[in-house]
Amino acid sequence: MIVTIAGGVGGAKMAHGLAGAIDPADLSVIVNTADDFEWHGLQISPDLDTVLYTLSGLVNPETGWGIAGDSRVALDAMTRLGEEPWFLIGDQDLATHVLRTARRRAGASLAEVTAQLGNSLGVASHIAPVTNDAIATIVNTPDGELAFQDYFVRRRQQDDVLGVRIAGIESAQPASGVLDAIETAETIVIAPSNPIVSIAPVLDVPGVRTAIHRARGVKVAVSPIIGGKALKGPADKMLHTLGHESSALGIARIYAGLVDGLVIDQVDADLAPAIEALGLRVIALQSIMGDGADRARFAREVLDFARSLAVGAPA
Repeated sequence: MIVTIAGGVGGAKMAHGLAGAIDPADLSVIVNTADDFEWHGLQISPDLDTVLYTLSGLVNPETGWGIAGDSRVALDAMTRLGEEPWFLIGDQDLATHVLRTARRRAGASLAEVTAQLGNSLGVASHIAPVTNDAIATIVNTPDGELAFQDYFVRRRQQDDVLGVRIAGIESAQPASGVLDAIETAETIVIAPSNPIVSIAPVLDVPGVRTAIHRARGVKVAVSPIIGGKALKGPADKMLHTLGHESSALGIARIYAGLVDGLVIDQVDADLAPAIEALGLRVIALQSIMGDGADRARFAREVLDFARSLAVGAPA
């Protein structure tokens, strides 16, 4: 079993690549839920849906989220009725949220609903929320605290991030099967997702980080920072304002002591010695993921690197 810890578009692309590189039934994707929120009474799970749509082949390839070719008739009607929608949800996407909300109100857990949706969409891999409990990313800015989607979507990531906290994380419990998947995995891949708001909320659910430490499988992370910049999203700016170095070396410092190796892009190959000085093995690859075939190519190279660490061979 291969486990990947994912959030956002980068995490979904990594999961897609892994599903193309191995038997997708042998892949478990543990997904961030700290950016879940309620929208007009509906329960929205953006990262879970991005992974579901990507692995099912439905995702909009231009944005990396949402459903390809989706219409926005419902949003247009809301505008007519005096609402100004700031969170863009397509009509097919809306069906996902309606069913998730109804099933959860009927007593199903988030993990159960996610499994049902995955089965309906023909996804062979196991997609799991890190927790069934409500957790929420709160971003501290010069204008005060903002809910994550207010910061990320409504205000378009323009605020400086002075701090991040995850409300409810202390009392959250891992969803059923999450710890077992981690502890029995052959390889654990931390996807190239924002380490602050996509990966940390997964690792900080009580028991998850400890399970990764105890896991016998090889643990590798993929840097989301290439040449000092994030390909998508505010990770580089966020790292800087929170006192981290926005580089592959900065990512290595965050994950040092947790993973065995770090995958960086070829443009950052000169940082390899400094990363290795932290006790990590490192490999420089062409890490920008294009279409499905390119993602599978990259995933195979990441897994080959992990296997080389398992047997102690040179990377």
